[in-house]
Amino acid sequence: MKIDKFHSSFQLNGVSFASVDEILTYASRFTDEIYPFLETWFSDDAFITVKTSGSTGVPKNIKLHKSQMINSALATGSFFDLKENTTALLCLPTGYIAGKMMLVRALTLGWHLDIVAPTSYPLRGIKKQYDFSAMVPLQLENSINSLHQVKKLIVGGGVVSNQLKDKIQSASCSIFATYGMTETITHIAVKRLNNFSSLQKNNSNESSQKDFYQTLPNVEIYKDVRNCLVIKAPKVSNEVIFTNDIIHLVADDQFEWLGRLDNVINSGGVKLHPEKIEEKLSKIISNRFFVAGLADDRLGQKLVLIIELPFASLEAEVALKLKIKQLKSLTKFEIPKEIYFVANFIDTETNKIQRTKTLELLQ
Repeated sequence: MKIDKFHSSFQLNGVSFASVDEILTYASRFTDEIYPFLETWFSDDAFITVKTSGSTGVPKNIKLHKSQMINSALATGSFFDLKENTTALLCLPTGYIAGKMMLVRALTLGWHLDIVAPTSYPLRGIKKQYDFSAMVPLQLENSINSLHQVKKLIVGGGVVSNQLKDKIQSASCSIFATYGMTETITHIAVKRLNNFSSLQKNNSNESSQKDFYQTLPNVEIYKDVRNCLVIKAPKVSNEVIFTNDIIHLVADDQFEWLGRLDNVINSGGVKLHPEKIEEKLSKIISNRFFVAGLADDRLGQKLVLIIELPFASLEAEVALKLKIKQLKSLTKFEIPKEIYFVANFIDTETNKIQRTKTLELLQ
């Protein structure tokens, strides 16, 4: 499938183009990732090979059909009302699907795309205003004081903590968490994280917008016998995708994400969802952390808390345990039996915590 066309309104860093050759010549000035991708995008190949992040297993290369990547771009444009001449900022690595899709959206929809280095402070030194951008939670955290420069922002690649959610409530920028994976060509559902009052005119059930993901056009969802999400999205995937994400199905196009089946802890016959416990604990823990199950003779698995911190005094640990016990949102089963401190977590290349490998540091 040779793609020799692009939207006539497409611009890259303020430069317009009359031909594919002009785009490739200009792109050759950028990083080693952008030019090879665009060269492949405009080639005769029907597929693009992309690498998964490795957060839920060993990173692997998978092939995505170019026509389905275009369909994904069209769905995003439709859902967020991002028409031609939309100004957008690409601040994610283009070695992975999220960064690649910002380029595809711009080429397909006719955006004016600016590219900056994928740093932890993407808006530092930038004076322009943008209609749209995509970030990871750390970039959002470091851009709190500059969010007025972006009208609509999607956040993926990790969970947005409750503390971070609280910080963005007064932002004029409309911010959305995304649900998706490389296999679905980024997001197939989004969840609004702030500016809920703007929804009240169209939706009387405001709380549902706060808790649930809304699917994009042409996406069908349901649960399997494991209570895990199943995705049927023929516009972006030829196969039905059976995930390991446990959900509460709210409606045909809405769901609440509860956590990963791989991470479920069975402690004395009680099934615990680490991600939901972490959401509650994030109100009182500022460092990076996660909870997990360790083998226990009596319970089968005991719930433990692992915090990224080189050192903690006994007094600090005792004070944290007291805070945890006083946290009313936790049930008695959700209180960690032990707390461990690790100097540095083991991360994927996209800065997602590798839980299993980090737990091995405790041995």
